[in-house]
Amino acid sequence: MAHDEGSAETLREDLADLPGLTEKRMFGGLCFMVDGNMACGITAERGMFRVGKQHEDEAAAIDGVIPMIHAGRRMGGFVRADLDCIADDDRRGRLMALVRANLATLPPK
Repeated sequence: MAHDEGSAETLREDLADLPGLTEKRMFGGLCFMVDGNMACGITAERGMFRVGKQHEDEAAAIDGVIPMIHAGRRMGGFVRADLDCIADDDRRGRLMALVRANLATLPPK
């Protein structure tokens, strides 16, 4: 299970202030969970962000972000971002704001 460690460290730092943050290897990469809810993840090629269905259009408007397709099906509430997007503080910050807004609506597991 390979992932881009530099991007993983960036996402880790972005989420470090959230209580209940854990990491779990899954989907061929590394996922970040908050209170048992998936927040985002990273593989060797891209990132995955759980922005929630209510924020999908806003997230897709960010350069480098596309809908999440898994096994030929669109995963509602999730988007993918290329590594250039993750490396860009502004674009990643906008995505992480949507992730945080979505996390605030989810009960702990």
